[in-house]
Amino acid sequence: MSQTLYRKWRPRRWEEIIGQEHIVQTLRNSVANDRFAHAFLFSGPRGTGKTTTARLLAKAVNCLSEPAESRPCEQCENCVAINNGRFMDLIEIDAASNTGVDDVRDLREKINFAPSQGRYKVYIIDEVHMLSTAAFNALLKTLEEPPAHAIFILATTEVQKIPATVLSRCQRHEFRRIPVVEIVTQLEKIAMEEGWDYEKPALQVVARQATGSMRDAISLLDQLASSGKGISLEWVTQLLGINSDQAVVELIDSLIADEPTRGLEIIHQALDRGTDGKVFARQVIDYLRNILLIKMGNANEVEAPLESRAKMAAQAIRFNVTQILTVIRCFNQAVNETRNSWIPALPLEVAYLEADMTLMNQKSEPEGTSSPARAPLPTRQNLPIEKPSEEEQLEQAQPENQTSGITLETVRNRWRDIRAQVRQQNPQIEALLNSCKPVAVKNGQLYLGFSGEFAKEKMERPEILELVSKITSQILGETVNICCILNGPKRGELPAGVDNDGIVAAALKMGGEIVDIQE
Repeated sequence: MSQTLYRKWRPRRWEEIIGQEHIVQTLRNSVANDRFAHAFLFSGPRGTGKTTTARLLAKAVNCLSEPAESRPCEQCENCVAINNGRFMDLIEIDAASNTGVDDVRDLREKINFAPSQGRYKVYIIDEVHMLSTAAFNALLKTLEEPPAHAIFILATTEVQKIPATVLSRCQRHEFRRIPVVEIVTQLEKIAMEEGWDYEKPALQVVARQATGSMRDAISLLDQLASSGKGISLEWVTQLLGINSDQAVVELIDSLIADEPTRGLEIIHQALDRGTDGKVFARQVIDYLRNILLIKMGNANEVEAPLESRAKMAAQAIRFNVTQILTVIRCFNQAVNETRNSWIPALPLEVAYLEADMTLMNQKSEPEGTSSPARAPLPTRQNLPIEKPSEEEQLEQAQPENQTSGITLETVRNRWRDIRAQVRQQNPQIEALLNSCKPVAVKNGQLYLGFSGEFAKEKMERPEILELVSKITSQILGETVNICCILNGPKRGELPAGVDNDGIVAAALKMGGEIVDIQE
């Protein structure tokens, strides 16, 4: 009878346990010094090694090898018997199936018998939180006065359900989710030993999908390998109903560039490929969480390949923390609504459009400020500082003499060609050019006027200015440098087409200021 991959690769030595070094070191020291508790509580997420570690501890305390530091030796009679499942002094109890007080009483009656093979009788009670209240009370009496030859190891995924009286009598060990990098390393080792063809990006997807559970990761790997198709990224995404990271990257790029049409296309393409809407929303949230970590200076906590982290870092620059949190909340709501929606795409569409609209409203706000609707009424102390006019900015930027042969009329006549060429190089930068217009040319400097700080600051990134300057120079046949200025209306002045009796006019009369105009 064939053995499942997870059982085949279950750790048999301390050094084979992955991601729980803090626990392994403590237990090894206890065994080496022959000083250990009579009751242990192993808690943590599923698939992180609780039961495996419990069996290893049972094997170590009954190992016949000397010195004690070498236990378990994997060679003595007791170690072999435990590995083969025929060691009579190792008793495993599934609390989910034996929840009653009678089951615990039966255990108490048998516990006083001396071990038949080893030095200790080891009781492993899995999912111990499933015991009834009466069963816990019965177990408590045993934990208070256990025989010297008995060791209890309680394992649970829900430690909050364990009575405090039981907790106080156990040595507690918290198991952590296993990092993606360590899961990928183990999956690579298994694939190589098994002689399977694999792609590392596929293993990274499997590792992330396992959410810190080594057991789940190995089970997924077993499922993929059994198909006979090889472990490729394409097959992994198809089998698991998930998207490649590229779709998520492009979705975030569409938010940055304010291209909702493109964003909705990405969502629909993902669903058409069979991607589960809830899974896709979770992928977006996970990706945005990484961007948030980078933004907050915690890039070392991001579990992603180097090239992916570089892309995330570039995207992080384009958001502020408030905006990232906004988008995360929108897609988190989609996760909760996807299950009950009769249109699979609708929660994702709503999440994307709400995020896009919110970002548009926040674009002209400095990070950390309140929204316009909540802004305080102006006083003498908080009146906005009046921005210099376009003419004043130009006068400060350059002297009056004009030596360039290019005129503003020439630039405006070729502006469509310039934007078309920029779009071929980078559509996102071309979208920025939609937020400005040529306002002046002086001494080889082309001044682009922006109505708000947000788009202006993005355009002023060195690599963007360099690209636009290069393309503009090529089309106009003369070296041109780009300079960005604010080109909004003067303080108190209404933009064209705005009603004198409207809400915008009233806000200006109260001391407000127009910081952005969407045409």
